[in-house]
Amino acid sequence: MAAALLFAASPLFAGAFEGFYPEQFPIPQVDPPIVPAGYAFSIWGLIYSWLVLHAGFGLLKRDIEASWDRVRWPLIVSLTVGASWISVAKVSPLWATLLIWVMLLTALAALFRSPRAKDRWLLQAPLAIYAGWLTAASFVSIGLIGAGYGLFTDQVGWAWITLLMALSFAGLVQFSLSRAPEYGFTVSWALIAIAVRNLETFQSLAILAAAGAATIGILALRSMIKS
Repeated sequence: MAAALLFAASPLFAGAFEGFYPEQFPIPQVDPPIVPAGYAFSIWGLIYSWLVLHAGFGLLKRDIEASWDRVRWPLIVSLTVGASWISVAKVSPLWATLLIWVMLLTALAALFRSPRAKDRWLLQAPLAIYAGWLTAASFVSIGLIGAGYGLFTDQVGWAWITLLMALSFAGLVQFSLSRAPEYGFTVSWALIAIAVRNLETFQSLAILAAAGAATIGILALRSMIKS
């Protein structure tokens, strides 16, 4: 509960995160195509509130439940690291990228430990949307670091690379975790926003993002029907 509240309150004491500043990179990243359209970040309101609800229910009603205990420790690590993420991101994109991958991997560890059916909407679902958004954000960070430090190719090249990486990663997770369609739907939400951002500038990239959103969405829908 403490970790969830600290995480949800982090924008209040660190300020809202509106993206990395272009000058934070050796090669300034102005309007990078890998970043989703701004409206997509509204999902954080849902993530924060649902994780707090999850933690409160777990504290009051599932305090000694073994299935909840398996989830708690990796989630505590993810949320505690996440509470500092905005502050770190405003100083160092490199460290922020490292931290968001720690957040993602521990969130996925918690999600994979969650039970198939018990308390699905208060245990599994909030973990799934949290991990889904972190998946998109983690690969976006890699794309920004690669382009911002001039590694191998430019913004557009890194957008292609990280989109393909994100699709492979998310597809594997959703296929392996068929009981949690919320994960795939959240990744699709981010991919659609990337497509929207690139509709007028890089249409081929927008098509890839939209096709990826449809593919991950179909996998998630298939999982929902099965579960």
